[in-house]
Amino acid sequence: MKYNLLFLTFIMFFVGCSKEPQVLFFDMPKTHLVKSDFSELPNFEDENYSAALNSFINNCASSKTKKIYKELCRDAVQTSDPKKFILDEFIPYKISTESFEEDGLLTGYYEPQLNGSLIKKEPFVYPIYATPNDMFVIDLGEQYPELKSLRLRGKLEGNKIIPYYDRQEAVEKALDAEIICYTDSKVDLFFLEVQGSGRVTLEDGKTIFVGYDNQNGHRYKSIGKYLVEIGEIPLEEISLQSIRAWFDANPHRVDEVLNYNKSMVFFRQKDQAATGSLGLELTPDRSVAVDREYIPLGSMLYLDADIDNKNVSRLVVAQDTGGAIKGSVRADMFCGYGEKAREIAGKLKAPLRLWILLPKDIKDEIN
Repeated sequence: MKYNLLFLTFIMFFVGCSKEPQVLFFDMPKTHLVKSDFSELPNFEDENYSAALNSFINNCASSKTKKIYKELCRDAVQTSDPKKFILDEFIPYKISTESFEEDGLLTGYYEPQLNGSLIKKEPFVYPIYATPNDMFVIDLGEQYPELKSLRLRGKLEGNKIIPYYDRQEAVEKALDAEIICYTDSKVDLFFLEVQGSGRVTLEDGKTIFVGYDNQNGHRYKSIGKYLVEIGEIPLEEISLQSIRAWFDANPHRVDEVLNYNKSMVFFRQKDQAATGSLGLELTPDRSVAVDREYIPLGSMLYLDADIDNKNVSRLVVAQDTGGAIKGSVRADMFCGYGEKAREIAGKLKAPLRLWILLPKDIKDEIN
């Protein structure tokens, strides 16, 4: 079987002091890959192959996944031996960083739960905005192919497009945008933006789901790094929990820290729980966010990390993205919904080793 030539076109070459050939695929021009083998994947024999294959099958509901894996999406449904199918149909390629280091970073995210109201009234005074009507999104790749996936966001002022409002300006201005609902905590709203999707429980007990729809065009800046830089929280103690504790102890400085991150996320109401950039419902411990400049969405990956002296090795699928997820050996694992998931995600920060699984018939192109 043949696969999309755009994806499978590659160049084999040797790089500097690297002793192994690096593989570059056309759709992954920045990503350094080295052909590997399943025997080299840590703890692969301990994998739950049925759960992994089910995750892959669910992932195949996306057209982007089908672009990469083609007939494998169809064949996966018919297999009776998940492990044999994975071994027979895929080849793992190890991903290295731009400096050819093996270890990257694994973090975690979760689906937060907020309290809300459809009407603005105390304490529900912080709006969850839909994408503003006066914000323009220009796809630069339509005119400049080398800028593929880059978008310019702004607003019209006279005959010029200027940057859209940053976080502080959005609070001070009356945005031309639908308000999905109001919530009672600007801190919870900020972390909803960071996580990308969540649940809002209304006063009548009804739950609505909201998810990422757009962003104001300003670059994401980590408030955790800011708190470390100004000496408020030691680097070794930084986590979601320590940041929240700092906010509780310094309510008069909340706006200062939140406004450091000029980026702002806009949402849309959804019919289901947390979904990623592929529009698919996320699976706890099997869905990850990646940097799509390096890893195509829809890809099946294998990750290996040591978390709190416990090894975590498993097959996952790249179903989401995030402003803080930058680099090739970088993943943000979805940990689920609720307080337990928040606790796990907030503390998750571990060295990461990462492989991408590509169709075995890629050898037809190599030969």
